[in-house]
Amino acid sequence: MPKTELADLEQTLGVTFQNKDTLQQALVHRSYLNEHPDFRLGHNERLEFLGDAVLELVVTEHLYSHFENPEGELTNWRAALVNAEMLAELCNKLEIEPYLHLSRGESKDTGSKARKYILANAFEAIIGSIYLDQGWVGAKKFIDERVLSQLDRILKDQLHIDPKSRFQEAAQEHEGVTPSYKVLSETGPDHAKEFIVGVFIGKEQIATGTGMSKQEAQVSAAQAGIAAKEW
Repeated sequence: MPKTELADLEQTLGVTFQNKDTLQQALVHRSYLNEHPDFRLGHNERLEFLGDAVLELVVTEHLYSHFENPEGELTNWRAALVNAEMLAELCNKLEIEPYLHLSRGESKDTGSKARKYILANAFEAIIGSIYLDQGWVGAKKFIDERVLSQLDRILKDQLHIDPKSRFQEAAQEHEGVTPSYKVLSETGPDHAKEFIVGVFIGKEQIATGTGMSKQEAQVSAAQAGIAAKEW
């Protein structure tokens, strides 16, 4: 059962809601309503839609106002701040997951890529709920504190650079070799395949990655390769 007492979550978020239902709805996944059709609130997808737009605008305005870098660089920085990986990580840091209303099946599916997107979408829905309840100022304050605070780390660790590009540059610098990728296995039906890809330097397998496409699995493998090599 999800946690339903929201006072602790409000304290963690740093936001006291005038309308608690606005926050509560941000935590309701569509799958929950399939099993609880009489639940008094709707799912969070409209709030997610709103929060996504608010998040992008706040981040874009901040980058435009504080940096004179070319558009392409700012676009990459923004993407690193608002992608599903980052938002799911922030959702976990705020310990939002225990409050999510999920179906029994989704509740058991911990650690999957699908769960990552559920967490990222919930984070955006919470931004949407803050915007509705607290307005632009409240939403901007939350995004400044929780999202834009990650920018220094992103730039320091070069998280705005595609992992495949980062791994290739590091491999060429340290080993003088361009890494290669090989599909090790693929499972599942055509509409829901999962690929496991290995990344190699020469004949040595450095790491593996999984994904719903070969490209996604390669990116995952490159990220794992960076960690394995401590580059």
